[in-house]
Amino acid sequence: MVIEVPEELTELGKAMAEQLAEVQRTLARQGGGKAVDYALVEQAMWEAAGRTEREAHRAILQSLDVDVPAVVIGKERYTRVGRCEDQYHTMAGSVSVERSLYRKSGERGGQPGGKVVDAVSLRAGVVGDGWLPHTARVMAHEMQQGTSREAEASVREFGRLPYSRSSFEKVAHLVAALAVADHQDIEDALIDAYEVPAEACSVSVSLDRVSVPMEEPRPRPVGRPRKGAPKRPVARNFRMAYVGTVTLHDEQGTGGHTIRYGCMPEGDVIGLRDRMVADVAVLWSQRPDLKLQLLCDGAPEMWNLLDEGFRPKFGDDLHRLVDLYHLTEKLAAAAHTIDTDSKVAGERLSRWKMVLLHRGSAATDILQELVRSGFDEGVGENHPVHAAISYLQTHSADADRMNYARARRLGLPLGSGNAEATCKSLFEVRMKRCGARWKGATGEHIVQLRALALSDRWGPAVELTLRPLRKAVRAA
Repeated sequence: MVIEVPEELTELGKAMAEQLAEVQRTLARQGGGKAVDYALVEQAMWEAAGRTEREAHRAILQSLDVDVPAVVIGKERYTRVGRCEDQYHTMAGSVSVERSLYRKSGERGGQPGGKVVDAVSLRAGVVGDGWLPHTARVMAHEMQQGTSREAEASVREFGRLPYSRSSFEKVAHLVAALAVADHQDIEDALIDAYEVPAEACSVSVSLDRVSVPMEEPRPRPVGRPRKGAPKRPVARNFRMAYVGTVTLHDEQGTGGHTIRYGCMPEGDVIGLRDRMVADVAVLWSQRPDLKLQLLCDGAPEMWNLLDEGFRPKFGDDLHRLVDLYHLTEKLAAAAHTIDTDSKVAGERLSRWKMVLLHRGSAATDILQELVRSGFDEGVGENHPVHAAISYLQTHSADADRMNYARARRLGLPLGSGNAEATCKSLFEVRMKRCGARWKGATGEHIVQLRALALSDRWGPAVELTLRPLRKAVRAA
């Protein structure tokens, strides 16, 4: 078999011939029925394939170059100022491509509009300094899952992305910065494209908080600093970040798809809440029969945020419920205070759980029982009966957020487990490693990337993020 290779693809043809020769040499060594270390064969094959892949990328990228005196980019005229080689980074490694450089006509180097551009990077939608879009996407995905050290070790095992830890960090933050800058438009497009599953009968909205280790400046001691003292001392302090979820449920209240949201301690929690309101409004416009429910623990801050955002928009169409499991924790402590016998206390708690699930007035009845117990003395964590009474008064007597029997009849969920799980998966698994500490901006980058991945939105979100980088370049 003879394959004709065009002159401009000569190097690619040589790489393909080398790959074929490597296969032939490998075949020649495997006779005689001896055992084979096939891991070495696999490594040789991916190295040969990598050389072919890099040459293919080099040829294709070279074809994207436009070498003329002037070009038009987005209705602006650019003039050629030179020609040089530069590196482009693929999944298989870096390749060098010669291309022409252009500067906006009438601008000079060093001025705001005097940055040089090249047709290869613009037409291919390159991220930063030569990172091809799919390469950048995969590197960002690795970084939202784990640290740069883990990312470097993983891809080394795969035989792909032969780049340093610092490159992974740099590329991930470049992609994240683009996603954060356009997050409103991106999330609008994502929710508009989402189709509510036919089996969905209700949608629940939850807010919660989780601690995150933050790097904060620490005041320097008064006087002359000791030898070797840090010039910019920092402290590692835990601050509260925010987590939000919008979950679709079936007729039994079982959770299905969850859209996850998060922001760092100094982030825009009002914007996060408003994003949830907008997304729920789009889901409801598709399916007006969906039952809407606010569901979270008893923290007043969370309920105030939810009520301020959702009640003006949805009014009487909202169902509001305090997480059943947070309530039973309060009641369990109260039961063991009233009854010192653990068996009797367990029976009391089981009875309370049963009536909560089957009687609409159960919360009020339990409140009266706690008041009659005579143990409502003192304030604080060491007085669990008083804490349970206050919890019931706040959410049942005043707000009707504890009618679990009605929620069961309507097929609504009773627990905010999706928000609790998101606290762990979004923040704790990734951001609370031993010794980890974060700054607000870079932490926000990782949170937003991770929220997209955990919400099953990664592919379309990154496509929307990187698409504006692709630009047409035409000869003037």
